[in-house]
Amino acid sequence: MAQFKRILFATDFSETSAYAVEHALLMARTFGGDLHVLTVLETESPIMMDGVSYLPPNYFEEIEKITAERLESVIAREDRDKLSVTLVMRRGAPFSEIVRYAHDQKMDLIVLGTHGRGALAHVFLGNIAEKVVRQAPCPVLTVRHPKHEFVSPF
Repeated sequence: MAQFKRILFATDFSETSAYAVEHALLMARTFGGDLHVLTVLETESPIMMDGVSYLPPNYFEEIEKITAERLESVIAREDRDKLSVTLVMRRGAPFSEIVRYAHDQKMDLIVLGTHGRGALAHVFLGNIAEKVVRQAPCPVLTVRHPKHEFVSPF
């Protein structure tokens, strides 16, 4: 039987991630594992005009500060006192940073939520969870929020 001692939970702070974290916590408690909580800041500029990025001064510093505060609240204090929890923030493409972190840190399991986008959104936006499953160096547990209906990609 597999022993998941090093568990990576990737979050985008969505409702789906908030639901999926319970699964990551359950796995960490069950196996007595270390839980790493990772969020990735996309490095693409959110405001583009004529191919030029217009960002306010200290934009990324402010985003990192806000993200760090949100990351602190992902795992309740009582769980952080009982488990070994590592909080990590990276910049880049979410799927590649998740896979890279899992590889570099020798994770045994990745847990992440999946949004279950429709077929058209999937074609244009891709699916981070799908890309992680295809490239991960370890098993991946994807968790769909029960409120989100399954949407067939066909």
